[in-house]
Amino acid sequence: MSKDMSYQALNSRKSQIMHQAMQIQYAEFEYEGIGFDYEKMMQEAGYSMEEMRKIQLEHGVGNTPLLEMRNLTALARSCAKPGKGARILVKDEACNISGSFKARRAAISVYHAKKLGYKGVIAATSGNYGAAVAAQAALYGLKCIVVQECYDDNKVGQPEILEKQRICEALGAEVVQLTVGPELFTTFLGLLEDTGYFNASLYTPFGIAGVETLGYELAMQCRERYGKDPDVVVCTNAGGGNLTGTARGLKKAGAEKTKIVGASIDLKGLHMASNDDFNKKSCTTGHTGFAIPFITWPDRSDCPRNAARTLRYMDENVLVKQGEVFYMTQALAVLEGYERGPAGNTSLTAAFALAQEMDQDEIIIVQETEYTGAGKHTLPQLTFAKKNGIQVQFGDPEEEVAGKSLVFPEHPGMIKARPYDLKRAKTSYIHNCVKHYQMTKASEEDIAFIMEEIRESREFVTERLTQEGVEV
Repeated sequence: MSKDMSYQALNSRKSQIMHQAMQIQYAEFEYEGIGFDYEKMMQEAGYSMEEMRKIQLEHGVGNTPLLEMRNLTALARSCAKPGKGARILVKDEACNISGSFKARRAAISVYHAKKLGYKGVIAATSGNYGAAVAAQAALYGLKCIVVQECYDDNKVGQPEILEKQRICEALGAEVVQLTVGPELFTTFLGLLEDTGYFNASLYTPFGIAGVETLGYELAMQCRERYGKDPDVVVCTNAGGGNLTGTARGLKKAGAEKTKIVGASIDLKGLHMASNDDFNKKSCTTGHTGFAIPFITWPDRSDCPRNAARTLRYMDENVLVKQGEVFYMTQALAVLEGYERGPAGNTSLTAAFALAQEMDQDEIIIVQETEYTGAGKHTLPQLTFAKKNGIQVQFGDPEEEVAGKSLVFPEHPGMIKARPYDLKRAKTSYIHNCVKHYQMTKASEEDIAFIMEEIRESREFVTERLTQEGVEV
């Protein structure tokens, strides 16, 4: 008799499917109550820094250049007060095979899949990670399936997403193309069960640990060239793996005092799972539609426990506008001769603004770039936006409304890094703990776990638990 492949039935088998697809005993890491041993999960399921760097370097990944953006630094200084304007550096991750930092995640995940004897790998992704998994699968001789939301209900797709679809197929992957909606995860589960392939999720310990080499490298390169650790590292933040892995790598390099800043595009008002809103955004990753939900509840991922946990590492979170990102994308090309895709330019935009608040002898690093291609270029994205009724203009970026307008700054001095209240995010995380675990009473172990998760005092945690009606 055939298995029940309905939405309800597949999700009821989720734990069994995930175990078969990863061979991780997540139950071994669980505490009694709401918490789990995060470091034990990372240590037991991961690899050493030396092993990861060796695996990556043998497969076209890592040792990417750290570049000083002298012209952008000069522009930032021209907009800043006297004595202000930190050096802006960029870690050029577009030099990796497949063209983005996600090659680091994929290299470790696919290596592990091969080591365990899987015949193929599957990833659910908007595209860059799919390309990375496809490239590594090709090197290891494994099959690859990428499950991707490509279209709205009218089968219309954004140029950037279709570009990612194209490169996944070019690298040998089978791309399962879906319209936006809840079927993504169910389709993914069904394929894992049917094929018996490895779940090369973005959020496994292997995937997050793979990014640690990025943070480690940029710390070592900065020390070698400038004799000091970076003062600030800015990470484009969506699902959280980029920031988490980079921060962990910096700490393993001993760069304990480096400030970690997350940067996302402000898409407030747009719902990422809405068919109506799907094509009203011009940036498909690195935006608040992913970042805020994952910050406030990381375990919404396709793993029982998400290894990407930004509140453990993020010192500050800032927002930029879509128009500002497009402006900085062009500025990078015109002033520095580097044509790169939009995701890394989210953190570049934030770094350009933040540099103006820092001293000139300080260093701020944009920790990744991504490849560009026909669909990722500014012009096709802006043309698509106009076709979808988005007003494109120069003016004050503060007046930009996601889904209605794209506003390029009339002057680079108008670019801002707008602080997002992390206390608010931490309060939301505690609310989600109460909601998802139906908490009525918090043990000392529960309180200690939340304190570690959000890096806050016992008083902060207990006060908010009490406000939620939880006995402490």
